[in-house]
Amino acid sequence: MKTRAVIHRLPLTKARINLGALIRRIHLKKEYVILEKDGIPVAGLMNVDEMQDYLEMKDPNLRMQVAEGYVTYQKGNVRDAADFLTELRGETKASNKKTKK
Repeated sequence: MKTRAVIHRLPLTKARINLGALIRRIHLKKEYVILEKDGIPVAGLMNVDEMQDYLEMKDPNLRMQVAEGYVTYQKGNVRDAADFLTELRGETKASNKKTKK
């Protein structure tokens, strides 16, 4: 017997106030939440495992990309997260240091 998905509709203001409890329910009970702004559905929340499954169905190449990334990680070919974020922001280490006069 299949269980039926539980879908809740919730205004953004209430979701913001109860975000921790809301995420816990989504994670533990595998519930879905549709967030509304002024009664209009604007976003949906789901468990991260189901999100990954959804993305893999939408783009079959994603699984291959994730597998390749994991192999690279296992080989130790990784970068420091702070350096990566600095690069994304277009900053350099030299520009982050204050110059003395």
